[in-house]
Amino acid sequence: MNLLEITHRRKNPLSGDWVLVSPHRNNRPWLGATEAVSEHQLPAHDPSCPLCPRNVRANGEANPDYATTHVFTNDFGALTPATSEHSADYAAPSSLFTAEQANGECRVICFSPQHNLTLPELSHSALVAVVNTWQQHYVELAAQYRCVQVFENKGAIMGCSQPHPHGQVWAHPHLSSEIDQEDQQQLAYFQAHGRALLADYVVQEQQAKQRIVFENAHWLVVVPFWAAWPFETLVLSKDDVQHFGQLQQGQMEALAEALSVITTKYDNVFNCSFPYSMGWHNAPSNHNGDTDSKQHWRLHGHFYPPLLRSATVKKHMVGYEMLAESQRDLSAETAAKILIAASHTHYKAG
Repeated sequence: MNLLEITHRRKNPLSGDWVLVSPHRNNRPWLGATEAVSEHQLPAHDPSCPLCPRNVRANGEANPDYATTHVFTNDFGALTPATSEHSADYAAPSSLFTAEQANGECRVICFSPQHNLTLPELSHSALVAVVNTWQQHYVELAAQYRCVQVFENKGAIMGCSQPHPHGQVWAHPHLSSEIDQEDQQQLAYFQAHGRALLADYVVQEQQAKQRIVFENAHWLVVVPFWAAWPFETLVLSKDDVQHFGQLQQGQMEALAEALSVITTKYDNVFNCSFPYSMGWHNAPSNHNGDTDSKQHWRLHGHFYPPLLRSATVKKHMVGYEMLAESQRDLSAETAAKILIAASHTHYKAG
């Protein structure tokens, strides 16, 4: 069966969800909406930006004159610290009205003091500093919270309100739905096979040689077999690593290289600042003394970019995708070929 010629479904083993793949639809004309490409040249420092060095944020605090990364508590965080005032459990009238208190911390991580740069435009040492910062704050927060989510939204069409290069880290005692789902799926696989799901997946992708976009000594960047977004990629640790806290300096250096390559390739696909949502999935923390083994886990990152056919044509998850299951036209293999062919040298540097 040639999956590149027929309509078929692929299963995501991390979530248990399916995606409908319709490769024949790539031949249809496109009459959909487009997003405008911004040609505005940003300054290296914007006096009105709340993330730039020395500027004052909404809460009246001034940012330091930082030279690498800078982290602060989100002035408008979605999670707030726990307080005894609201600690009582919600008394649900029935099981159909279940709720629980959610608390935690939200931090902003500025990747660079320069307002006009993005991850692929940072130097290797600057990217290493970003990875080191991720690790530092993961370790600190994982000592207090079970779930720590490091992520970045890049681009206005991904809801990013500030162009200054930055990401976020949210931490909370509950397991988020995605982490809980991945935890259960990976544990079930480990119990059935005695090996980590993503460890086996790395080996099988290396054998298939169809979807690997980049690989170095410690990391594999691949368009996953079950990708839902057109140019979705998965960044996988090749080492037996479950969370950021376990990474050694050499692994972080190699991760910086992998991030530079994949984000540069993204920008080069359509010669634009490629938007995406990117985030890291770590094994749930044992902060409260749990001794549960996390052997079934493997640290990995997801890139979910929305662009489809050009810098202005966006994939919309609507209709069938919202009401039934994910659907894609561009096969994972074709998307991988496009990304593999994209240059390692950023188009702005050419």
